[in-house]
Amino acid sequence: MKQNIMIQGTMSSAGKSLICAALCRIFTQDGFKTAPFKSQNMALNSFITEDGAEMGRAQVMQAEAAKIRPDARMNPILLKPTSDVGSQVIVNGHVLGNMPAASYFKYKKQLVPEIMKAYRSLEEEYDIIVIEGAGSPAEINLKKNDIVNMGMAKMVDAPVLLAGDIDRGGVFAQLYGTVALLEEEERNRVKGLIINKFRGDVEILKLGLATLEELTKIPVAGVIPWIYAKLDDEDSLAPRLSRVQAGAGVDIAVVRLPHISNFTDFNPLEQQPGISLRYAGDVKTLGQPDMVIVPGSKNTMSDLKWMRQNGMEAAILKLAAANVPVLGICGGYQMLGESIEDPDGEEEGGSLHGMGLLPVRTVFEKEKVQTRVTGEILQNPGAGDGLFAALCGSVFSGYEIHMGHTTGNGKNSFSRIRTLTNGSTEAEEDWQADGAVCGNVAGTYVHGLFEDGSLTKNLCSALLSKKGICAEALTQDYAAFKESQYDLLAAEVRKALDMEQIYRMMEKQEGDR
Repeated sequence: MKQNIMIQGTMSSAGKSLICAALCRIFTQDGFKTAPFKSQNMALNSFITEDGAEMGRAQVMQAEAAKIRPDARMNPILLKPTSDVGSQVIVNGHVLGNMPAASYFKYKKQLVPEIMKAYRSLEEEYDIIVIEGAGSPAEINLKKNDIVNMGMAKMVDAPVLLAGDIDRGGVFAQLYGTVALLEEEERNRVKGLIINKFRGDVEILKLGLATLEELTKIPVAGVIPWIYAKLDDEDSLAPRLSRVQAGAGVDIAVVRLPHISNFTDFNPLEQQPGISLRYAGDVKTLGQPDMVIVPGSKNTMSDLKWMRQNGMEAAILKLAAANVPVLGICGGYQMLGESIEDPDGEEEGGSLHGMGLLPVRTVFEKEKVQTRVTGEILQNPGAGDGLFAALCGSVFSGYEIHMGHTTGNGKNSFSRIRTLTNGSTEAEEDWQADGAVCGNVAGTYVHGLFEDGSLTKNLCSALLSKKGICAEALTQDYAAFKESQYDLLAAEVRKALDMEQIYRMMEKQEGDR
């Protein structure tokens, strides 16, 4: 019999994604073919699969935990906010269009067949599906036509574990209040409660746990401690984005744009000895770093205006003039150029002059580029004898996700890339130019370029050497590091949860609930 289990939370960032990842690794360790699933994800951290489909990073992380390849079926609907009231809607890995929130709320029920098709297809291939909810199932203003919390649980007859975040306080009220706001059928589906992110002695919780069980008539499945696993975050609530103080060694500052996307690009740099990576949302926190990174953005024009208005652009121009390396990725690369044009109104329409640090111009287009690539940093006279010249020959792999087409004079390319399709590269003659470099400023469209290959080691070595710091302890094996973190996460969650109870939950049939 195919089995499933669903993790819901009392709020956003209650830890659903990591609990799902832990269960994916635990079930895999126990010999079950396991896959993650989230019917609808809202996030600006996304990923391109080998077949060119886009999906949320949380399900990529969970797929890695299950030791399987990420597949867009694991996240059939991805919402990428373009403003406070609208999102780009991606269905089964490809853009459906932009929608205001109110329009999407009315439309989303039409996507149920796509959701169920993706789920049933995974169910045919795997023994256990670990399903993640979104936000809270008690958001009573959104419960009508729900497709991601209890609505999803009902569609696939899934038992639910409800997790509360004790680190933010009021966890008993969180859990009791959530259960109280559920309808009877929904409450019956909740088979266990989880206290997450606990720091301290579990003994002091016992009276509260007993009272909670008495009030809700639902057993507590476990108390999960605060786990110091260093894995990808899903969205802008990530604690790492609040890291603003420079540490010892090389100081890399990432601009915290209002619509920052794919900040998971920089997680591998955080793990390198001697490298301190932080996020700067204003001129004061930007300070005097050893390197500046302008990251991706879901609204490049709006975020460039934001930098212009709060002084960040002027500060970056001053740093670049002082020979501080500046790297732009995707939207950040577009901002560093001479101009951005939006003839079809993909973002705001019209045109905007760029920061003028790179000799390139960008035109937004309706068709979205979604592809995996492998690449190599080129030897370019435009790099002079600066940091990026030292990276010549460094290899990397990653993926492109962008709506714009950027052109330059053809002589200042940062790298050459080839498309990867289902794990295979194009022919040798199919190399294409990517990005641009001009002195100590460079830009690229490639996300994830620090995860493997020699680029990360060579970049960090060059930055450390410039500061006179020994770079002997640097490592390239980020994949091995992540594996160790998944095992750590799984070990801690296995100890904390009653796994026998959880396996019994999954054996229940609908009539037993």
